[in-house]
Amino acid sequence: MRFGSFLRMARPANILTAISDVIAGFAIAGVFFQELVSAKLEAMVLLIVATIGLYAGGIVFNDIFDYDDDKLNRPERVLPTGKISMNEAVLFGIILFSMSIIAAFLASTLSGLLASLIAVLALSYDKYAKHYAALGPINMGLCRSVNLLLGMSILNSTIQELWFIGFVPLAFVGAITLVGQKEAHGNNKNSIIKAIVLDTLVALFFVVLMLNDYLNVWITIPFLLFWFGINLFAKIRAIKQNNPKQIQQAVKIGVLSLIPLNAIYVAGFSNGYYALLLICLLPISIIIAKHYAVT
Repeated sequence: MRFGSFLRMARPANILTAISDVIAGFAIAGVFFQELVSAKLEAMVLLIVATIGLYAGGIVFNDIFDYDDDKLNRPERVLPTGKISMNEAVLFGIILFSMSIIAAFLASTLSGLLASLIAVLALSYDKYAKHYAALGPINMGLCRSVNLLLGMSILNSTIQELWFIGFVPLAFVGAITLVGQKEAHGNNKNSIIKAIVLDTLVALFFVVLMLNDYLNVWITIPFLLFWFGINLFAKIRAIKQNNPKQIQQAVKIGVLSLIPLNAIYVAGFSNGYYALLLICLLPISIIIAKHYAVT
């Protein structure tokens, strides 16, 4: 029972999206070519462990800092119910962050520095940035951008050459955060419209990458259309029915759709078969999300 409470606090469905970030980074770095997989397998495992702990740690501290608000608006969460004490939650978060940073440094110095930066960004969002309309989406987007770079750091030279790709999760996660603003109260149509604009800019960015031969066009397009379509549908529905339930559903779809977003990278920089394997994380995440909170 206690284990289940800690697991519930860590948002396991969301953790799969963080894993997909670093897998996308691996694909961008080119490690899925046969000669590199075996050579980099240990580093890949370490970075996956790192991203699991970083995401879970960030979520744990988010609930710690939100305790007073959750007692009113989310009383079903673990801390308000008293199933885990505040001291236990703080210790849990510290352990998760420490484990992650150590694992990342074991992969490489650059990976360790990026993991440390993610931890700082997560804490800054949890404590301060999320309370500001502009700063919150940027801060949360940076967490995902650096997480993608964490996967790319498996080959140091990749970040130097393709650092600009990190702007994609910055824009899209910023869009998710915009939708999530005021989700407990509704009445956020303007924020959702801004989020749709950001989604469109992300799609156009991928088109530019395809036109400049960074991505394989015909393999990438189906994954791009799938990702864009499910998000557009969810956001339009949240505009038409601008209530907490539909807004939370749009946020949930946005978070889980990070998996097909990352499949776009894998399809474009590697091949469609690996991208389909990554997409398989989506139904698993959806099933888990039925039993554990996403937002």
